[in-house]
Amino acid sequence: MTLPLPSQPDSVCILRLSAIGDVTHALPVLRTLQHHWPNTKFTWIIGKNEYALLSEIDGVEFITFDKSLGFGAYRKIRAQLKGRRFDVLLHMQMSMRASITSMLIKAKVKLGFDRERAKDMQWLFSNYKIQPASIRQHVVDSFLEFPKRLGLEPVMKWDLPISQPNVDTIRHLVSGDNYLVINPCAVAKTRNWRNWTAEGYAEVADYAAEHLGMNVVLTGGPSPVETEMASTITALCSHKPENLVGRTSLPQLAAMLSIAHVVIAPDTGPAHIASAVGTPIIGLYAATNPERAGPYRYSDLVVNKYPQALDKYYGLTVEAAPWGKRIQNDECMQLIKPADVIEKLAQLVR
Repeated sequence: MTLPLPSQPDSVCILRLSAIGDVTHALPVLRTLQHHWPNTKFTWIIGKNEYALLSEIDGVEFITFDKSLGFGAYRKIRAQLKGRRFDVLLHMQMSMRASITSMLIKAKVKLGFDRERAKDMQWLFSNYKIQPASIRQHVVDSFLEFPKRLGLEPVMKWDLPISQPNVDTIRHLVSGDNYLVINPCAVAKTRNWRNWTAEGYAEVADYAAEHLGMNVVLTGGPSPVETEMASTITALCSHKPENLVGRTSLPQLAAMLSIAHVVIAPDTGPAHIASAVGTPIIGLYAATNPERAGPYRYSDLVVNKYPQALDKYYGLTVEAAPWGKRIQNDECMQLIKPADVIEKLAQLVR
């Protein structure tokens, strides 16, 4: 079978299990498929936690993969897909867990990443590959190579549903309006080289409250790392922020981000949720390349110290470094200064 497909397929399966930021990045792919193929039945195999964010999307059958079940997760998927066959599988995750799952999905066309970028031997698990001009793409653009390979013009829409009950819940938890949301932690790990400093966040929060009249809200998950960071920031602030860390579900967090005036965060899922719902996001980047993984719709607001970090710790330029090179150094984010963030915030408010 050649691509693009000769006609609109009856069924398409999307395989993207994780993570929060990446399933958000995949939304324009779904919206492109729905736009061009309105009568196609769509199934998305997705991680259990990530499903909570996308569960209210209409017109999609979601099948959840619960990795906490171990091998039982594969048995469950196999049972749910028994006797089913899809016209197209979009294998959009480069991990062995996803590739093993792809073996349980029967499809005429299994479209995966090009061999040059396909990690964990993902190229072995597809019979067609995307054909990008270069691997040096933002994650969103790399995902959009999938519908392009099917002959479809990308539709740049996210349309992440935000329910009114979740907005109402948030309105009861926080006071006022004109919110600056700070989501300070990237992921819940003790040593996380993507996290900025509590002192930096506190200085920016005080500036926003005192000089811009903003209500500062801290968001994040319930992990000890995140709750400790929030407590430290609060203790350092003269104008105490409202602390929602560990107090919201993922859909409620998305609701908070949707009503914020601006969000500040490092390279983390909530930054990409904010971008998806159209809230300006000041991304803090030194450990990872924002050209690859920055807030897609707000690249002009990124505080980008990645080039300086590459030069300082590896003696590399962005052009010479492997695409996706990460700087796993606890000090690299300290290249970002509070004045850098305040300048972006003041620019946005103006």
